[in-house]
Amino acid sequence: MRRLISVLGAVLLGVALAACSPPAPVVKPVSKALPPTVGTPAARYVHAETDKHQDQSGFRLLIRSTDALMSRVALADHAQHSLDLQYYIFDNDATGRLMAQRLLAAADRGVRVRLLVDDINASQAIDLFDALDTHPNIEVRLFNPFATKKPSVFSKAAQFLLDTHRLNRRMHNKSFIADGNVAIVGGRNIGDAYFDAGEDTHFRDLDLIAIGPVVPQASHAFDEYWNCDAAYPVKAFHGKHADHVDLAKLRTELAHDARAFAQSDYAQATLDALPYGASADRKGQWFWGPATLVADQPAKIEATEDQPELRIGPDIKAMADGTQHELLLISPYFIPGERGTAYLDALARRGVTVKVLTNSLASNDEPIVYSGYSRYRRPLLESGVQLFELQAAAGAPQPATTGGTSSGVSLHAKAVVVDRQKVFIGSMNMDARSKLLNTEMGIIVDCPPLAAAVTAFFDSATLPEHAYRVTLKQDGSAHGGAMQWQATEHGKPVTYDHDPGATTGRRVEVQMLKLLPLESLL
Repeated sequence: MRRLISVLGAVLLGVALAACSPPAPVVKPVSKALPPTVGTPAARYVHAETDKHQDQSGFRLLIRSTDALMSRVALADHAQHSLDLQYYIFDNDATGRLMAQRLLAAADRGVRVRLLVDDINASQAIDLFDALDTHPNIEVRLFNPFATKKPSVFSKAAQFLLDTHRLNRRMHNKSFIADGNVAIVGGRNIGDAYFDAGEDTHFRDLDLIAIGPVVPQASHAFDEYWNCDAAYPVKAFHGKHADHVDLAKLRTELAHDARAFAQSDYAQATLDALPYGASADRKGQWFWGPATLVADQPAKIEATEDQPELRIGPDIKAMADGTQHELLLISPYFIPGERGTAYLDALARRGVTVKVLTNSLASNDEPIVYSGYSRYRRPLLESGVQLFELQAAAGAPQPATTGGTSSGVSLHAKAVVVDRQKVFIGSMNMDARSKLLNTEMGIIVDCPPLAAAVTAFFDSATLPEHAYRVTLKQDGSAHGGAMQWQATEHGKPVTYDHDPGATTGRRVEVQMLKLLPLESLL
């Protein structure tokens, strides 16, 4: 009996290990970005603008979520040759399906569509991707996938446990490139939460629409990921795949969903708001300046130790090193660690004003991340760093334009402003995960007007009706007393002695999580 049990155990273990092994390498066609278009009306407009600003790139800052969504829709609708999309999350929800419908429409008129999505959150949309991939002009690839196309919760957990080093490393990049002439790069994924279209938390975020020399740099970065060994065609997995019948069914469903979306309160609010700001398809003012697209190398996910040459952290640090007067940091997940805390302390000690905007416990969607941040809050305050935590109250820090019933807002923007002159906007959080585990990208721009616009976003978000200012009580001790949270509610100043807006249970949870040695994974 014991021998039989041992044999059965060995067989089950072998099956489990086989199921959790990484996908086998696949042969896939190498493809490159198509040359930028020149003959279309959109291309003529872009080239006319860039010809006036040699060696500089032009930018528009997407703050309003509705503008961010409609700019992507407009780029898809106006594309004539190519669309390249790279995202950490592409949800199978209202806005995700709207975007899919516009990609399908573009493919129908001959546009080549390449869609690269990280596999960690792809399960709910995998059938959508599979059907889209059936179109001769659409190819979908999954980055660093699980061994199976649609793993169960148990299988996914088992695979993650047995292949942690690989599966814990994700592609966090976000880019949308149309006809090689226009790119959107920033913090937003594709999904309702990122465009104020859902009924749960709404993310406050920043993107850049870019034209000029920085766009070919974005296309090159996309190609590096698209052709790397970690990118698998969606049809490379075993099992049944979609065919032309499934694509026809999807086409009908997406058209129905798009009509329903067009009739929603959200769409009406979007139309009402559009006349008040330039977007990807409307003429307007551009911010101009020399710019560089920075992107981690795909090989970063295979590294067994930190290799700075593979990541963008050194580029961001070099920008921050030049700070003379003021450094603004915006990061939803902010865990500076001991080295980062010492670095900010050194800046503050030489007279630099350092301000940080991050999430409060109430607005943070990851309490475990907040536990890591809370370890460094007091040392930062003692160094003179100014800390602001976004409130979870709906509507801040941009006017609400939706018909949704959001439970609140959460910061999702990632940006750095140096001396109101240089700006970084991208996907990189200021934590160990972004530094060492995930791949990230963004754009560094030397442009005081753009820096002023991002500073205005920071200033609005940190108003006392939108954010808590965390300070130390002055009790006569060398470094002040306990922490306090100051804000304005209903027009009156308020002060809290603990994390505002969070339940006692959530605060206890954070204290318990602080006891665990998890910072290198956050």
